[in-house]
This record gives sequence, C-alpha cells and structure tokens, in this order.
Amino acid sequence: MNDAPLWLLSSLLVCLLLFSAFFSSSETGMMSLNRYRLKHLAKRHSGARRARRLLERPDRLIGIILIGNNAVNILASITASIICTRLFGPEVGIAVATVSLTLLLLIFAEVTPKTIAALHPEQIAFPASHVLKPLLKVCYPLVWLVNHMSNALVRLLGFNPYRQASDSLSSEELRTVVDESEDGDISNRDQNMLLGILDLERVTVNHIMVPRNEIVSLNLEDDLDQLIDQIVKTEHTRLPVHSGNLSELHGFLHMRRVNRLLRGGEESLTKEAIKRFARDRYYVPARTPLNLQLINFQKNRLRVGLVVDEYGEVEGLVTLDDILEEIVGEFTTNLVPQEDEIAPQADGSYIIDASVTLLEINRATDWELPIEGPTTLNGLLLEHLESFPDGKVSIQLGSYYFEVLAMTEKMITTLKAWGGASTPTPGP
Repeated sequence: MNDAPLWLLSSLLVCLLLFSAFFSSSETGMMSLNRYRLKHLAKRHSGARRARRLLERPDRLIGIILIGNNAVNILASITASIICTRLFGPEVGIAVATVSLTLLLLIFAEVTPKTIAALHPEQIAFPASHVLKPLLKVCYPLVWLVNHMSNALVRLLGFNPYRQASDSLSSEELRTVVDESEDGDISNRDQNMLLGILDLERVTVNHIMVPRNEIVSLNLEDDLDQLIDQIVKTEHTRLPVHSGNLSELHGFLHMRRVNRLLRGGEESLTKEAIKRFARDRYYVPARTPLNLQLINFQKNRLRVGLVVDEYGEVEGLVTLDDILEEIVGEFTTNLVPQEDEIAPQADGSYIIDASVTLLEINRATDWELPIEGPTTLNGLLLEHLESFPDGKVSIQLGSYYFEVLAMTEKMITTLKAWGGASTPTPGP
C-alpha cells in the first residue's frame, strides 16, 4: 500500500469516506424511523419490511453498523496517514493527516449524512436495508461475538440487554400524536373527532347531562290537557314519565308509541295509557365516565337515562346523543343557542350564563377551567367563595377573572369573564 500511486490512495480515501457516510446515515435513519408508520408501511413496502425485521434485534443492527463504520474509519486513517506522510514528510504528515481526516469525517461522514438521515429517515433507511441485511448474514459470526461480549457487559452493569421497549401509547401520548399530526394528514374535523374519543374517559356523565331543572318531563299528577299539550309541542323523541317527583320514574315515553295511542282516537290518550307505554326505566351514576356509559347504552340497547348521585337523588338526564356529540360535535338544535350562553365581547371578555357547564366553556373559549369537581361555572365559583357573594364582586381563579353581573338568592346567573395570563385584572 505504501507503493501505491497517490491518485489511487486518494480515490480509496474518497470511497472510504462514502462508506463511512453510508454507515453513519444508516444508523441514524434506522433509529429515527417511526415504529407505527413503519408497521403501516410494511404492509406494502419491501424496504419497510426489511427495516422492521432488522429493528427486531437492534443489538445486531447496531453491531453490524458500528463494525463496518469503525473498520472503514480505521482504514481511512491509515490511508490518510500514508498520503500525508508522502506529501509533507513523516513528522508533519501525521499531524496534517489527523487534523484533515478529523474534519473530513466530521463534515462528510458524520454531521452531514446524519442530519439528512434524521430529516428523511425512510429515504435513507429503506435503501440501506438492502445492504445491511446481507452484510449482517456475511458478518454474523463477528457480530455475534461482539454482541455476546457487549451483552455480558450490559448485564454486569445491571441492565437487561433483551428487554424490549414498549411501543404502546397512553391516552395522553396518543392525544399528543393526534395534536401534532401535520396539516393534510388528518383533517381538522377528523382530528377533533379523535380527540373527542380520547376525552370520553376523562369526562363523566354529570358534565354533559341536562340539569334536573331543565328536564322536560311528563308528570302524571298534571292535568291530562297539559300533558297532551306537552306531547304535541315537544321537540324530543323521548320524555320521562313520573308521578310527582322525578325519583318516581315510570319510564320513558317514545313519541312513536304516542302515534299508536292516537290511532284509537284522542280519547285513548289517557294517563293510564301514558304510564303503560312508558318503558326502560334506567338510572346512570353521575360519576360514570362517558366511554363506559357509551358501552352501557350499547349493551342495554338504550338511548336515555336519569343521572343520580350517590344518595339516589336525580341530578339530571343524559342521552346517547349527548355522548356522541362529544365526539362529532353538535348535530341537534339547541333550545338555547350557545352564542347567548357564552357571548364574546369586543374587549376580549365573555358574558357567560353561570349555569353553563365548564366543559362547554372550555370548548368554546379554549380555556382550561378545572372539571374534576363542580360541573358548572356557578358551582365552581361558589366552591371557591364557600358562600354566596355579597353583591356584584370580582373573583380570580388562577389566570381567569370573573365579575358577577347578576345573581339570585340561590345562584350566580350571569358573569363577565376574562381568560389568559396576559389578561388585565378587571376592576371591582
């Protein structure tokens, strides 16, 4: 090799730098592959299948890459030393070879190829798998020896070299994946639906229920004419039927059954007939997560239930549609438009009906009011104050500010609210 012409040694050095760049980029590209995307691409891409098989034993993959890379770099060092010794003499040549080769390796064989591989792992890793797989077979004895000694050292240090890292994602990690999905990969509507599904396990029934005082129901203690008027004017497909208190529930009357009653004439629509046709008396614990309640509705083949607290008292009403709206957004007509309940103002504040749920406020304003305790804004503020406010007071909760505009003896009804750390504190 000492007698080889300089042009041949220079050509060899360039080839060795290219090989070093290949091994460096292969390592970064393989380790940067998205495991979930790789699993999907493996169904239709041969390069993805090879890369996935190589990654099943990362110790062997890293072993063959590092063996190749170190062998190439050592040979490049010898070649550069010979070239520089001939050009600058034995004393200066070694120093020149060390400095120049270090720069060449860093720029052309390390930083540049690894940067490209990190930015485009699939374009680098899939073609590289064509070379790495047969190379691993040819050099397997050497790779096995290196891995065997390395794994022994790993065990000596107290680690398990064969332990596979879990690829499973928690719901919060999955939420981050959906949030960070690039534009065009998932539409905004689909993204919101996926996030809505993930939210089901964090939200309980009492956050989306119709409060007890807003339930439209048929009280059999009312006059028959009043009951008929309610049935004719209702916008709901099912109405709770009870005697006196809602706790005395007989079931839910489906408007389709009312049509059967009316076939026999108006005189057939009696209180006894309404009670007889009421079906599916169903109660839901207030703290039931929405994902579990969705399964319960499906299992029991029901669409509506009364929400009860730990003492069995009725708190509200929940329907299957309410849960589905948490996923796909509202698809029914609200009797009270949300714009009137949460009205944005020109100064950046909101006029809010205090009976609105915290979940609705967070969704409409992108705030992060706590939903673990009270379900409405009125409940949250009364819990914070621990008493009814004396007049129109201002309240601060973290970075959120509220000014009471109207209240009754029993509850706060209307507030003006500001949100965000940069929001100026409202005056008293």
